Amino acid sequence: MAETAILMAAGLGERMRPLTEKTPKPLVKVNGTSMIETVIRGLRLRGIEEIYVVTGYLKESFADLPAGHPGLKLIENKEYLTKNNISSIRAACDVLGKSDVFICESDLYISDPHIFDTDMESSCYFGKMVRGHSDDWVFETDNDGYISRVGKKGDDCYNMVGVSYFKQEDAKILRDAIIEAYTKEGHETLFWDEVVDSNLDKLRLRIHPVKDSQIVEIDTCEELKSVEKRLRDEG
Repeated sequence: MAETAILMAAGLGERMRPLTEKTPKPLVKVNGTSMIETVIRGLRLRGIEEIYVVTGYLKESFADLPAGHPGLKLIENKEYLTKNNISSIRAACDVLGKSDVFICESDLYISDPHIFDTDMESSCYFGKMVRGHSDDWVFETDNDGYISRVGKKGDDCYNMVGVSYFKQEDAKILRDAIIEAYTKEGHETLFWDEVVDSNLDKLRLRIHPVKDSQIVEIDTCEELKSVEKRLRDEG
């Protein structure tokens, strides 16, 4: 069965204002190429044709995307303003579990599209090793190398980079867990990764290591200028 991909593109991108006042962050260009295009390029390199982009903020800005990418479909997250990013996965639950699937943030600059073109023997999160303390989203693993915690803050551990991969059976477990979480009070504030964390007794996730330079996270206009300057210098 062919793999699919779900790209999360509903967020406000507030930290990158004023650029994101009229342009959603995934469509912000880095050296002439929008961030979401770099993600799509990597997925296409792997041979993935069926891609779902979950939109919300400035959704009309994505209207032309399917025309340039046959097989790409848009899904609207109507709750992006009132609920956390669990709402984007909930909006995609009709397609989640139908195959092995990549779940990616779409406001990433993928400088090395070949990171997708690798054997995926198990469900995993892509992660970069950070030495010392990190306040970001991190992973802890057990003695067998399976992820035992997904959460914020850690020391000398792999950090989340916004790309994950779920085998079909794990994708079904995640789908059902998201739907179940939606029935409970307080789900509005959940990150979807917190649902993963609370179901690690059922999910078998490993870490797929990547280098810091392969996936560049850009959160502010200053970081964008810095990355573009570095890319120009390297080019």
